[in-house]
Amino acid sequence: MKVIEGGILAKSRKIAVIQAKFNSLISSTLVQGAVDTLKRHGVAEEDIDLIKVPGAFEIPLVLMKVAQSGRYDGAVCLGAVIRGETPHFDFVAGENAKGIQSVMMEFGFPAAYGVITPNNLEQALERAGVKAGNKGSEAASVLVEMLDLCEQLKS
Repeated sequence: MKVIEGGILAKSRKIAVIQAKFNSLISSTLVQGAVDTLKRHGVAEEDIDLIKVPGAFEIPLVLMKVAQSGRYDGAVCLGAVIRGETPHFDFVAGENAKGIQSVMMEFGFPAAYGVITPNNLEQALERAGVKAGNKGSEAASVLVEMLDLCEQLKS
């Protein structure tokens, strides 16, 4: 049986990191984790572009523009949608996830989902590196692996 899985090196890759600025205390920490991880996996800092959008709802449109541009090999999508007392959370979080997946499927463009959806600020801080690891770092690792896997599946 042949096993195909992604590797952990991403040299000579051009990566877009898309950050939702809303809840920037959290999202900026996710960005730090993602950039550090990308660099540890061989991506040169000059090959990483940080693109800031107002909020998580806007990420899919910018991801589509990134995919269409042909300038990037993949993207890491980062943000924090914290549950509140209204259904607003459900709409933003759900449409964000659907939009990102839709772009990946339509364009065959690797994107990692690093938008956290905690119930409160304490959980958000934990997922941004305090206790539960840095989910931005995890998303960057996923992207590196997916870039390599998709490259292998081309041939």
